[in-house]
Amino acid sequence: MTAEPYDRPYDLITMGRLGVDLYPLQSGVELARVESFGKFLGGSPANVAVAAARLGRSVALVSRTGADPFGAYLHRELRAFGVDDRWVTEVTEYPTPVTFCEIFPPDHFPIHFYRRPKAPDLEIHLHELDLPALRAARAFWATGTGLSAEPSRTATLAALRERADAAGPDALTVLDLDWRPALWDGATPADEARPLYREALRHTTVAVGNLDECEVATGEREPHAAARALLAAGARLAVVKQGPKGVLALAADGTAAEVPPLPVEVVNGLGAGDAFGGALAHALLAGRDLEDVLRYANAAGAIVAGRLACSPAMPYDDEIALALATGTGSVPARDRESGPAEG
Repeated sequence: MTAEPYDRPYDLITMGRLGVDLYPLQSGVELARVESFGKFLGGSPANVAVAAARLGRSVALVSRTGADPFGAYLHRELRAFGVDDRWVTEVTEYPTPVTFCEIFPPDHFPIHFYRRPKAPDLEIHLHELDLPALRAARAFWATGTGLSAEPSRTATLAALRERADAAGPDALTVLDLDWRPALWDGATPADEARPLYREALRHTTVAVGNLDECEVATGEREPHAAARALLAAGARLAVVKQGPKGVLALAADGTAAEVPPLPVEVVNGLGAGDAFGGALAHALLAGRDLEDVLRYANAAGAIVAGRLACSPAMPYDDEIALALATGTGSVPARDRESGPAEG
């Protein structure tokens, strides 16, 4: 697959999971009884890329798919969303992953991953990385799931090291802790994953995670203690998502901010964290103050929680502005979206 040459650094390069999300078009119905599904681009780093592209950033994704129709679909979707897919390549041995969810608002969304025998996005090899492009990008986003298996583990750590060595401590290098135990080989306990997180955090400037993920990465669950532990591990900014209590951020220079969530009538909460991530990267690149960054990212997450899909639901800047102005994430979508029928 060929792509047009790029003549300037990307605002953001994300790396890792990519697959097809099949979401029920019936809400409140267990998966065994669901009759119809919507098909969407999925995978956290892919969704973060889409979210940032929606906000006007130049974005590329590093990932892999199967050599199958679902892989072709994902390439088409990435391009339609404005995400450069030049570094999304095929793996003939493994099928493109598929993920199902169940929708039980406001807070129960079981996920069922089909990534066996192995997901193509875990077949990212170090020798295939465009290291000059990763070094030059204004921001780079990696995930904890990328550490779950080789060769992705080596490639992810090498990419983080390259960023740290080339751009120094001021580079915007984000590690989304992204702890998904079902995606690790076997039933890998957290204490086996923790050393890998610590190694990644040594080369990270921004660490983002919820309380469960912070506990896996640092052993700390209390939000302020977890933030301090992330900073001690090497990050210069720790962002701790606390669910209904909002978001806490603590910087190495002592700057801190904590903001409550934006109210929203939840439809599907699964894409909210990815919308938060894309908006977080966008706002940090814009040089906003820390509290404004969190409010902006919170609003983006709330908007997507009020919609069915992940990738197509990612908000535009004017939608985020409206949510902040009205104090609710329940804002009309720019493009018509079909919501789930009641079951």
